[in-house]
Amino acid sequence: MNEILWFVLAVVAGLVVLVWSADRFVAGAAGLARVMGISTLIIGLTIVAFGTSAPEMLVSAMAALQGNSGLAIGNAVGSNIANMALVLGVTALIAPLAVQSKTLSREFPLMLIVMLAAWALLWNGQLSRLDGTLLLAGMFGVVLWTIHLARTTGTDDPLIEELAEEIPESMPKGRAWWLLLSGLTLLLASSKLLVWGAVGIAQFYGVSDLVIGLTIVAIGTSLPELAASVTAARKQEHDIAVGNVVGSNLFNILAVLGIAGSIGPSEVDSAVLYRDFPLMLVLAVALYIMARGFSRSGHGLIKRWAGAILLLVFLAYQSSLFLTVVGGPATPAGL
Repeated sequence: MNEILWFVLAVVAGLVVLVWSADRFVAGAAGLARVMGISTLIIGLTIVAFGTSAPEMLVSAMAALQGNSGLAIGNAVGSNIANMALVLGVTALIAPLAVQSKTLSREFPLMLIVMLAAWALLWNGQLSRLDGTLLLAGMFGVVLWTIHLARTTGTDDPLIEELAEEIPESMPKGRAWWLLLSGLTLLLASSKLLVWGAVGIAQFYGVSDLVIGLTIVAIGTSLPELAASVTAARKQEHDIAVGNVVGSNLFNILAVLGIAGSIGPSEVDSAVLYRDFPLMLVLAVALYIMARGFSRSGHGLIKRWAGAILLLVFLAYQSSLFLTVVGGPATPAGL
């Protein structure tokens, strides 16, 4: 039992430091970008979205380097499911989310297209190096499109107003660099610790890397999005709360899966294609309908009852994964 205890402690410590260091990294990156004169919307839609997805990216890279690409794939898809069902579910229960941003109305369809494209790439049961390269190229294209969007979007967009209030007006350059570099260093160390512990737990109990990625790791690496969205909702910054999830989902599919495929090509478990991807797409479509609304104004509202349904869907999904593991033939190592 001493061995499994170390694995569990590694996962807990890794997740705590991962979340904390991600916050430092985002603060440093946003502060540095502000000093360099980068616009508020670009900072919010690219730098902050990249920063909140940094845990997933680094966990994916570490897992792929160690030959555990199943963990990376589960982390990417599982984090998106957690973002939409857990993060927005909890956030909407705290405060109904009114979505008014024109920017988000453009990003939602893009998120759906990216998810469908990734599903098509993986349909042959392989995450190849070519797939990874195409996904990373897609991420580069999305960043360029976002920058173009930021330059052409009017300043009256509610998302811009909310971001302007959240991003620090000024931060000493030295402090920004310190937060950025120290955050990145701790992200690297904690992600390596987390992967080691997660793989250890999987091997000890005979559970696949994919399931660990879809459960423990996905929930843990989605904690920065949960904290950011809940905080934004309590400040009545509803578009930021939803925008955090949309931006993170885009980076998870394009960057996290792209990194995994580029570093460690692998087979894709059929369950990902027939169970996890369809659920992710259904959640994305449901959120788009709620965020788009049925009025001519195109403004939507994610109400508390919708948040409760999203949370129940997430709990049911996690329970089904747990029952799959319990019902399997595997037994703890050494028992």
